[in-house]
Amino acid sequence: MINITHKTNTLRTATAQAILKVGKPETIVAIQNNTVPKGDVFAMSKAAGLLGVKKTPDILPDCHPLPIEYTGIEYKITKLEITVLCTVKTIYKTGVEVEAMHGASVVALNMYDMLKPIDKGIEIHHIKLLEKKGGKSDFKDTFRKDITAAVVVCSDSISAGQKEDRAGKKIIEKLKESDVVISEYCIIPDETEIIRSKVMAYQQEGIDLIIFTGGTGLSKRDVTTEALEPLLDRRIPGIEEAIRSYGQNRTPYSMLSRSIAGTFKGSLVLALPGSTNGAKESMDAIFPAILHIFRIFKGARHDS
Repeated sequence: MINITHKTNTLRTATAQAILKVGKPETIVAIQNNTVPKGDVFAMSKAAGLLGVKKTPDILPDCHPLPIEYTGIEYKITKLEITVLCTVKTIYKTGVEVEAMHGASVVALNMYDMLKPIDKGIEIHHIKLLEKKGGKSDFKDTFRKDITAAVVVCSDSISAGQKEDRAGKKIIEKLKESDVVISEYCIIPDETEIIRSKVMAYQQEGIDLIIFTGGTGLSKRDVTTEALEPLLDRRIPGIEEAIRSYGQNRTPYSMLSRSIAGTFKGSLVLALPGSTNGAKESMDAIFPAILHIFRIFKGARHDS
């Protein structure tokens, strides 16, 4: 199966349809009057559909098992056609499109099985996805496309040429995936005044996003957090909580990180862990959703 461990849980919804066409009007009358020999067609087919949704990963080998929070089955009758609508919801890392389509298919197939003794002209048509919500594509048009970023690696050893930077490069990879323009990338030692001077210089240059990696731990030379805190106009606890919560699900050491986030005039400032995994996972936790903040800076509503 595809690796989805880097994704975050969101509310995912999908609605699919299947259309059952009967061969004669009498079949519709029998369904409505509940006189079909095999029983209540709508009730039994709904039960089959619910089971079909739950069993989807048992049948399709590449489909992830996931918690099904809601399944709704609806029927609409138009002349000789019965439209089956299957809506599925979950709070998980991947969508439920396949589950919804499978549920609609199973409902239609069960109706076919129950009705075939009284109608030889039954056909199943137009099994398809009608709508899906909650995935990354739902938010791709809500971000500005002209955001610039500076990435600053805070490390005595890397700035001295003793180690290679990997964390900063992982951050840049994620920024590029989110269509953020990299205006500056540099490596500096763990020095408070140098860190502060970088923030002020980048803000004056009009850079939107200033990301530091390193110096958020608990060693004596980890001073990034202390350097940035006095400069920030407003802290953004939700970003900090999201980073640590995401990391804690992957390593128990995330609770030791002192990552911070806040605004400095018109710029967003982030301080992320200096380890490669810590930096990558922090970016996975908050991107691209964090970019919505730049529309908020311009006066956009939170729900836009």
